[in-house]
Amino acid sequence: MHVFLGITGASGAPYAARLLEALTAADCEIGVAASSAAVEVIATELYRNPLLSRDETLARLLEHAPGATLYDVNDWKAPYASGSAKVDAYVICPCSMGTLGTIASGAMQNLIHRAASVAIKEERRLVVMPRETPLSAIHLRNMLTLREAGATILFLAPGFYHGAETIDDLVDFVVARALDQLGLDNTLARRWGQ
Repeated sequence: MHVFLGITGASGAPYAARLLEALTAADCEIGVAASSAAVEVIATELYRNPLLSRDETLARLLEHAPGATLYDVNDWKAPYASGSAKVDAYVICPCSMGTLGTIASGAMQNLIHRAASVAIKEERRLVVMPRETPLSAIHLRNMLTLREAGATILFLAPGFYHGAETIDDLVDFVVARALDQLGLDNTLARRWGQ
């Protein structure tokens, strides 16, 4: 499966990192683009050093995904900028409300926005994973707009019924749900009734 992973500046870098590892483990072809705000969040949340350079931050993120290809967020020549490229699924994790609103409006300021727009127009799988609380009426309308356009809205909100014992268990719960939406078998979290 060929998957585009867009990472934006909402809190939730551990979800993006774990999803990247899981997609790699599933032998997916992965293209990654991270916004400038995402790089700051990744450096802060994963590496506890907001002063890490962009290159160092992204190199560390991709250590566990050696086959993934990193694209500059402003690379309009990337395959994800065109519907003629064969891409099976697009995921934005985490998805900031700014990114969500931009996509819902049809605007395209960078590769992440354009890739999501391509997914919608080509009727391909698009999983948008926001993390914000509380939500305004504007946020809710934007999510509804994307849902009506065919996107899956998968909130970064773990369940607790599976007996989580660690933060990693909570992260895996959400990542397992994302993999389910992509049609990828996984055993990251215990399923209901097991």
